[in-house]
Amino acid sequence: MIQLHNVTKSYPAAGGQSYVLQNVSLDIAPGEFVSIMGPSGAGKSTLLAVIGMFDSAWNGEYHFLDQPVHKLNSKQRSALNKQNIGFVFQQYHLLDDLTVAENLDIPLSYRDIKKREREAIVADTLDRFGMVAKKDLYPTQLSGGQQQLVAVARAMVASPRLVLADEPTGNLHSSHAREIMELFTRLNRAGTTIIQVTHSETNAAYGNRIIQLRDGWVVS
Repeated sequence: MIQLHNVTKSYPAAGGQSYVLQNVSLDIAPGEFVSIMGPSGAGKSTLLAVIGMFDSAWNGEYHFLDQPVHKLNSKQRSALNKQNIGFVFQQYHLLDDLTVAENLDIPLSYRDIKKREREAIVADTLDRFGMVAKKDLYPTQLSGGQQQLVAVARAMVASPRLVLADEPTGNLHSSHAREIMELFTRLNRAGTTIIQVTHSETNAAYGNRIIQLRDGWVVS
């Protein structure tokens, strides 16, 4: 599904370049649950942004579903992202002026799906995630754990092939964190490829492979 070859990202700095990613090469197969770990500043979130096609300012080669991402223009990358990738952020990134149901509709609105069909997909997703009773509430009316559950549901509503999660339980109590990680496990068993960035060895253990980054290098 994903092949990175010598992906490098740097910024100009006094005396030369400051490297965030250095010659990163890795393969991720469909159906894997991969955890990316490493100390702060190791390049974990940057790598996730590259994989998610949010960051295009890098050198190297990146193939996603056999598409040469490094050769695509911004419009093509955006289309590939919206058709195949869901993203879960640590800070939830829900829109406070939209209800739970309206937040779930956003990823569907990027696709050529009629309103009635979108409403049916949102309804099914609300039921799947046990949130039917909260569909008309706003994010500020929910607990942190409930907001992250909505964020995961939003990432999954369009049935993406890949879900990227950046410290998805960083703001949650342990019980809510465990609930989110168990949900990821169920989604992965159903066929969704998941890549998470985490500092937590407990969370990393839910995956089937750990990639260690240090100073922008893949060290294991």
